[in-house]
Amino acid sequence: MVSEPWKSKDWFVSAWDYEADVAKDFTFAKNIKIHDVTLRDGEQQAGIVFTKDDKIRIAEKLAEAGVHRIEAGMPVVSPADNEAIKEIVKRNLGPQIFSFARCMKEDVKRAIDTGVKGVVMEIPSSQHIIDIAYRWPMEKAIETSIESTAFAHENGLEVVFFPIDFTRADLNWVLQMINRVAKEGHMDALALVDTFGVISPHAVPYFVRAVKAKINSRLETHFHQDFGMGVANTIMALAEGAEVAHTTVLGIGERAGNTPMEETVMALKTMYNIDIGIDTTKLFGLAQLVQQLSGVSVPDNKPVVGKDLYAIESGIIASWYKNCGEQYATELFPVRWTATGNNPAKVVMGKGSGIDSVNLWLTEAGMQVSDEDALKITQAVKVESMKLKKLLTREQFKDVAKRIIQENKPA
Repeated sequence: MVSEPWKSKDWFVSAWDYEADVAKDFTFAKNIKIHDVTLRDGEQQAGIVFTKDDKIRIAEKLAEAGVHRIEAGMPVVSPADNEAIKEIVKRNLGPQIFSFARCMKEDVKRAIDTGVKGVVMEIPSSQHIIDIAYRWPMEKAIETSIESTAFAHENGLEVVFFPIDFTRADLNWVLQMINRVAKEGHMDALALVDTFGVISPHAVPYFVRAVKAKINSRLETHFHQDFGMGVANTIMALAEGAEVAHTTVLGIGERAGNTPMEETVMALKTMYNIDIGIDTTKLFGLAQLVQQLSGVSVPDNKPVVGKDLYAIESGIIASWYKNCGEQYATELFPVRWTATGNNPAKVVMGKGSGIDSVNLWLTEAGMQVSDEDALKITQAVKVESMKLKKLLTREQFKDVAKRIIQENKPA
């Protein structure tokens, strides 16, 4: 372990993250894995449609990044999904390939036919959602779970039991139900499913400990982003010993989406000194591909993979960048762009720009002006940016600079 894990050539985070009083109760597993659900849960975001070829391209990129498991889809959704899963399995990309299924024997048969290694099997777990949304008799939900999980195991599949709406269920009742399924059916792992993103980070340790007290199986996390807590909740659960994190690229998914993979991986690596084997230099390229194929709108300043994350407009920060240069870039950014494959730092021109930004752009344009003119150009740039309500291009900047130089030319 490095002596100062909070600071390296690629990142600079808070040393407080590593204080003994902060980390004393962590029980992270030795081999944490990412179970990527972009191709299944991610596609459930309204308006996203992945073709068979799209899914294969994303799966290849996930494999290149070193993702451990890929949930390739749900065979019963469509013939195209079924064929995509089969093709991804056939390509033997490296990660373990899983499919998703309802706790129904026919769904499991379809999963078996695709050749996947494992299956994530969903069942409603809160009594209210069984009664109101599914309108199933309670015993039907339990019996179908027992029959289908046993059938999956008998046919060589690894079974991850996935209780929908786990975090809004009566905990004692649902744990009894899960134990019954585990004993009478089969369960290799249990997903801690926060279907509606409603658990707080402070409640996660309670949740994990309560489950571990009654369930002796591998625990996996599946948190949603309805209150923006997905990354925090995932890390809190991993710190309690959960071994697998379900995530999506860019956090795409139903409603507010799923836990973003890139943010989770980078937070673990920089704030907890836990490298789970993901090639983080591939994260930006992977995110760009998913953005392109999904058509989702991604904020330019999205954590880790925003395309303008390293764009510098503020005059103060541009001055810092001038002094720090690339060598000391982590004085300005918590993570160096090369660590994630992102676009390099650049000074842009706008309302917030200062004299150092203007002088840099003037030099790059081969324009020499007096200090007085440089100050006037700076003010003119601010006015122009406000008028346009956007950043200036190089040509627009040159036009402003030439106009100011001409206006202040001695008669």
